[in-house]
Amino acid sequence: MNTAELLVRCLENEGVRYIFGLPGEENLHVLEALKHSSIQFITTRHEQGAAFMADVYGRLTGKAGVCLSTLGPGATNLMTGVADANLDGAPLVAITGQVGTDRMHIESHQYLDLVAMFAPVTKWNKQIVRPSIAPELVRKAFKIAQSEKPGAVHIDLPENIAAMAALGDPLSKGDLEKTYASFNSIEHAAKLIAEAKNPLILVGNGAIRDRASVALTDFATQLNIPVANTFMGKGVIPYTHPLALWAVGLQLRDYINCGFDRTDLVIAIGYDLIEYSPKRWNPDGKIPIVHIATTHAEIDSSYIPVAEVVGDISDSLAEILKRTSREGKSDAYALELRDDIRADYEQYANDEGFPIKPQKLIYDLRQVMGAEDIVICDVGAHKMWMARHYHCDRPNTCIISNGFAAMGIALPGAIAAKLVSPQQKVVAVTGDGGFMMNCQELETALRIGTPFVTIIFNDGGYGLIGWKQHNQMGEESFVKFGNPDFVKFAESMGLKGYRVTSTQDFIPTLKTALEQSVPAVIDCPIDYQENIRFTQKSGDLSCII
Repeated sequence: MNTAELLVRCLENEGVRYIFGLPGEENLHVLEALKHSSIQFITTRHEQGAAFMADVYGRLTGKAGVCLSTLGPGATNLMTGVADANLDGAPLVAITGQVGTDRMHIESHQYLDLVAMFAPVTKWNKQIVRPSIAPELVRKAFKIAQSEKPGAVHIDLPENIAAMAALGDPLSKGDLEKTYASFNSIEHAAKLIAEAKNPLILVGNGAIRDRASVALTDFATQLNIPVANTFMGKGVIPYTHPLALWAVGLQLRDYINCGFDRTDLVIAIGYDLIEYSPKRWNPDGKIPIVHIATTHAEIDSSYIPVAEVVGDISDSLAEILKRTSREGKSDAYALELRDDIRADYEQYANDEGFPIKPQKLIYDLRQVMGAEDIVICDVGAHKMWMARHYHCDRPNTCIISNGFAAMGIALPGAIAAKLVSPQQKVVAVTGDGGFMMNCQELETALRIGTPFVTIIFNDGGYGLIGWKQHNQMGEESFVKFGNPDFVKFAESMGLKGYRVTSTQDFIPTLKTALEQSVPAVIDCPIDYQENIRFTQKSGDLSCII
């Protein structure tokens, strides 16, 4: 047995089912070991796509997704997806090939110090310098990647070490014990919540990671406290719940911001500051905050909790609920706010304008997708509309990157989602800019048999940057580009391609595309004049009753 074979045995021991990556000269021994393994190696068309697949796999399952590259350019290509996983709190293990240790002291072909390079974008990373340390290093990598707050780790394997004879066995995993909040912190939080007149719950991705959806919904319902979620906290409470105020996070005045203007206590549950800066909703740091999470609060002048309840979120909420009551208390303003939000959403139900308004396209997408179906959203102007208008009944059914927020994640992410949930409908929602960054992975999807639908919001440009240029500079510049014929592009790869030619055409086209046994692409001309209209409207919103 060599080190590469021992490494693969350790990965099997960790329950790894898939490794996403590209073959290279310096990872040949690992690839050879994988040929005789229970792990499926999925050859991708670009290392960035491989990292995004591992990223979304980790976010959906809570188990580290694994990606593999060779050294040099292979490793640098991997970095964007690794950084995305790290900032989005998705467990990921990246493995890179490397030159032999006998070449590191001299100038060598494709050699970079990968441990130094990955240090800023990972929780932890090490090089395997002796065969015997492989089991300890792999076990530690997975433990760190999957511990709260999850993130990316990196293992670097030099070519000569991979080939060396190795002795050893994988280490037993053991179970991570839950931690529980102190009684004092629970009592303090319960008192503050009982005394608040207009409390508001802000829930983030940490509540999804900790599987606290049921406990949170029960907590909000019994205490009659309205709930706003971050982009990455969608579905923690069903969007149909009468206390759900839907998503907060647009960097503009919006209906939900009015709720923060009126609250006298924010109960932040599983909220990561990176999801939506507290300076946006608490600029003066005057709103009292109760922090309920599995980790302590980050330091931020706009986020200084008056109480921190640190431990298992479901248990914390249940214990607080035993100690507080808000009988007879309700915030009529919050309920009126929900009516305004829903009315704004519903007004596009029968809109027939073409090109399609983003609000209408997303409204219709919601009608077709089931409660358990999964949407992976790319980054761009469409992301802002998806965050505002695509609502969820279940956690992890709308995946939005809002930590690193990297373009190009949707299409490879949809491949991972289909591997995780093969029985569910999966849709990648992307702009034409983001689509062209990783569209080559459609061949990967076809080859491994993961059919899903890609919806392209086609405006011939980088719409989000154009939107911001309009707001700040009064005009667009350098954001327009040309596109291929997306239908012919899809067909040339053996896929199904569709083009929407009227607003009424979208739903039947989507339903047809979802029935295909191969990946499908839908080209949707989009009316991004709505971006400017929304800016004007949100700027005029009044929070004064």
